[in-house]
Amino acid sequence: MNDERSTLVFATGIGRIKEEKPKAERPQGDGVVRIQLKRMGGGKMVSVVVGIPLDENELKDLARTLKQKCGVGGSVKDFAIEIQGDKRNVLKAELEKKGYTVKLAGG
Repeated sequence: MNDERSTLVFATGIGRIKEEKPKAERPQGDGVVRIQLKRMGGGKMVSVVVGIPLDENELKDLARTLKQKCGVGGSVKDFAIEIQGDKRNVLKAELEKKGYTVKLAGG
């Protein structure tokens, strides 16, 4: 028998047991929003916006607005907005209109 901990997935009478994941907390920033360009799998480029001091729902609303302004898709992952393509200049202009201090990070 293996001595490692086993994970209970189903119990008779209770049914499927879900393991609760801890909810991610918004990282504390320095007040500067940073936009960086990342190369994803397949050579695709993604503009990543980090450091926006909003909660998860407000961040999703802002991401929706930014995606519409850029005319592309994207998502919110771990309190970072990912926008498809190299849209750093458009994102910088839009975020500065909203009153954020923005820096382009990386090379």
